[in-house]
Amino acid sequence: MKDILIKNRRRFAAGAAGLLVIVGISAVAAGCGTTEKDIEEIPTPVANTLYVYNAGEYIDPELIDQFEEETGINVVYDVFETLEEMYPVIEAGGVIYDCVCPSDYMIEKMIENNLLQEYDPEKIPNLQYIGEDYMKMASQFDPGNKYAVPYTWGTVGILYNTRMLDELGVPYPTKWSDLWNPALKNEILMQDSVRDAFMVALKKNGYSCNTENPGELDKAMQDLIDQKPIVQAYVIDQVRDKMIGEEAAVGVIYSGEILYVQDELDGSGIDVEYCIPEEGTNLWIDAWVIPKNARNKEYAEKWIDFLCRPDVAAQNFEYITYSTPNVGAMELLDEEYLENEAVFPDTSELLKTSEFYHYLGPAGDSLYNNRWKIVKSS
Repeated sequence: MKDILIKNRRRFAAGAAGLLVIVGISAVAAGCGTTEKDIEEIPTPVANTLYVYNAGEYIDPELIDQFEEETGINVVYDVFETLEEMYPVIEAGGVIYDCVCPSDYMIEKMIENNLLQEYDPEKIPNLQYIGEDYMKMASQFDPGNKYAVPYTWGTVGILYNTRMLDELGVPYPTKWSDLWNPALKNEILMQDSVRDAFMVALKKNGYSCNTENPGELDKAMQDLIDQKPIVQAYVIDQVRDKMIGEEAAVGVIYSGEILYVQDELDGSGIDVEYCIPEEGTNLWIDAWVIPKNARNKEYAEKWIDFLCRPDVAAQNFEYITYSTPNVGAMELLDEEYLENEAVFPDTSELLKTSEFYHYLGPAGDSLYNNRWKIVKSS
């Protein structure tokens, strides 16, 4: 396997636990033509400059340089830690970005609240390389594929250490219900995220991860409370690091972390595997969108088109290790990547049981958040 080049980007959790203090964060990759500054200090957009807002560690920084060199457009590249941090920045409009990369349910919310503008497909000819299956998947949160161009995609599943499970005498997991096995006491890492935690319990019971049925949510809440005594910790970023250090036997994790974990453990004799549970899981897509108030739509479309170019998308995949929806890029990747079912699973099978999170609105969010507080305080 080729060396993975970075520490890997840490995908934002769906509905991260707790209230977040919104802090302006700006990070510019080394070698780029911009300097670090708080987002409040970003000057009024100027000619020949593209303003990008993305999650941290979610692009190969060399590609920013390459885009600037090829187009002559300067890039101001800022990062956010969570979608809940990103949204009010875009909603307030005090800082104007030309291109942003949110997740499916947040894009749905932004469309509903009229915060996005449609892209012009004729200005993004490399859109042809985004696979039809992925565009169809994206239409679940972007009907008609008018606003969002898929960037990465993946699943939520169970990462497990085969040796540790063998020593515990515990079968390898195939279902979410396996995370309620008492023999795994203090060996389970759960996501510290309301939607991700409830997804596990809801899918375990055969329910939709978007349900707003109080009875189904109460059942899931009670299951999470019952599971809590055997859970080692509720974490987000730490799942991969704890699994690398053999601090836990199983953990709920995003599929994009798998290549990084496997690369870190290469040659160590430690074997970890990834399971997409039989009951189904959360499918997700992160995509590029153009805010309604963007001042440089033309530059944004050039940026998106650049990232959709197969050679660029392939290079970016090898850096961030999150699955690419770019079929042109797939032709350039090593077979071992494509044969890794954790990274590139069969979407036709996944769609039979798995779902995207949908924006539920304030009332729906409260149904989950109120019950999550009970779980965490129990």
